[in-house]
Amino acid sequence: MSKLTKMAPNVGGSVDEAEASFYEALQSADLERLMACWADEDDIVCIHPGGGRLIGLGAIRAAFEAMFNNGSLRIRPESIRKVDSMTCAVHSVRERIEVLTKEGPVQAFVLATNVYLKTAQGWRMVAHHASPGAAHESPDISEVPIVLH
Repeated sequence: MSKLTKMAPNVGGSVDEAEASFYEALQSADLERLMACWADEDDIVCIHPGGGRLIGLGAIRAAFEAMFNNGSLRIRPESIRKVDSMTCAVHSVRERIEVLTKEGPVQAFVLATNVYLKTAQGWRMVAHHASPGAAHESPDISEVPIVLH
């Protein structure tokens, strides 16, 4: 997609609106909306659980297009932790995913880091790194234990 034809869903919007747009695009299998969430930079990065590092819009688009060929994804972001500044934001997200199996729907969890940059077009994703989480929801660890063993 060229820079001239790229959609701009969040011009003047917030980083939270950009993130919501990303997850809504995943849930509706809307490839154009999803790609509009990404910055138009050569070195943007996407890593899916168990996958390699995808660099650039073309590689990222192809990977999501292949995913969407199987339909929409039932992903809900939760337990979001944020470090936001005026031009950059890093969000740590627990993604609750519903997977359809022969036995019926099963929930799984993925831990993701989403990095956003404020551009002339609004907030855009520059990195999405997702790793497999536990089979069940695990609590966040926010305090250092007193005992080391």
